[in-house]
Amino acid sequence: MYLITLEGGDGSGKGTATKMVEEILLKEASFSSVEVTAEPRRNHPLGKLAVESVRTGDAGPLQEAGFFAADRLDHSHMWIRPRLAMGSAVISERNVHSSLVYQGIVGDLGLDQVARLNSGAMIPDLTIWLDCDPEVALKRINQGTLRMETMNKTEYFETDEFQKKIRSGFHSLLGGDVPMPPPFNQGEIVGPIMNHGTEGELQEKIRHTIRRFLNSRPTPKNVSLQEVELNLIRKCIDANDGQQTLDVGASPSKDHEDWLQGEPPWKIISNAVKIYSEAWSSTNPKLSSTIPKVALSETVFSIIGTLSIISSVDVKQLRSALGPVRTVSHRHTQRMIQFLDVQQWIRRHRTILGREAPRSELRPDWQAFGKLALLLGPLRSRLHEWHRKAGPSPRWKDALTHILRDGGDSTISSAELCIQRFDIIGSGVVVMLGNRFLSEPISISYAHRVTSGIF
Repeated sequence: MYLITLEGGDGSGKGTATKMVEEILLKEASFSSVEVTAEPRRNHPLGKLAVESVRTGDAGPLQEAGFFAADRLDHSHMWIRPRLAMGSAVISERNVHSSLVYQGIVGDLGLDQVARLNSGAMIPDLTIWLDCDPEVALKRINQGTLRMETMNKTEYFETDEFQKKIRSGFHSLLGGDVPMPPPFNQGEIVGPIMNHGTEGELQEKIRHTIRRFLNSRPTPKNVSLQEVELNLIRKCIDANDGQQTLDVGASPSKDHEDWLQGEPPWKIISNAVKIYSEAWSSTNPKLSSTIPKVALSETVFSIIGTLSIISSVDVKQLRSALGPVRTVSHRHTQRMIQFLDVQQWIRRHRTILGREAPRSELRPDWQAFGKLALLLGPLRSRLHEWHRKAGPSPRWKDALTHILRDGGDSTISSAELCIQRFDIIGSGVVVMLGNRFLSEPISISYAHRVTSGIF
């Protein structure tokens, strides 16, 4: 979902920092996967042209920039974006800012021209800018930390003169002395992060940067949240089809056409909200203080919703299935699983030897609420607010009527996002917008009528 790039002069420690970012994301985040790459691609024909132009110094700035741009555009659309759309974090050692500095500033080609050549490439969501003294950088380079074994001569920019120009170029561009050309003026840039100390010091700086970025939950620059969500929901359902449950006997239905089992959705939600509230009030105060008080919270919707479309999983697998949009911290995930286990709303499976992490599976009587939670995710906050104002005896049949009538265009847009989930979750999810809560299938044409104000 996010493209994170590492930038800086040669020998600044980008390779080491890239590994650190990967380790931090794998440990602390809940992306579907963490993918590492670099530019130019040394194993791709287009990338090899760019590498060779740098190695020899024979190409002029325009030709060199063209090689890099061609490699980057192919890399962006054939490799990076498909992974972002599936909820992965992509870490790239060097990206477009290197071209802007090396060819645009140092090569005197100009920032605008280089930006135009790369205008169709992915936009970094976060750029981590590493810096160090050029003498330190050259020492690292000469020690062979950056050189490919196949290179038999010094790259033309690996000289003291060029290192000073490169460093100055990064300070001018990433430091804000010169305007960042569009469209690459949209992402966040952090730095310079000085890399003169120990690896531990560098790691702590990068960990702080990554945590702050993730906690801000920025909107991704290259994919939509809804696209990621739809892809991850579809992936989970497709992977779960045909798999068997842990227990012999009653099990969740794999038939997505019949998961409501004849119950009106408003009643399912009403009952779930009531049962959850009673369970929360009666549970151990030490545990209840660490989990949401109401079933309409984001955490409950995320975890129970995800459990409804996957087979038995441990906490690590569950957080991966949650993905970056429905993400819940590791601690809160553990606490919710503990609560669901105490209430016997999930099955817990432990191996005889106890070497594997316990696995959890949502019980059949919570499957319908879980799928409704996934379906209504875009409207969750509005449902929560409606319930908060509805008083002790809410009329759930009227919930969507009030929400859509009073919510404006943004609410209608959220309802349309719910509709896009129907084909994936199944036509057993039946919705009515208007004077009934959820009672029959809805078509895309009806959604268009809703956006026109026809209820």
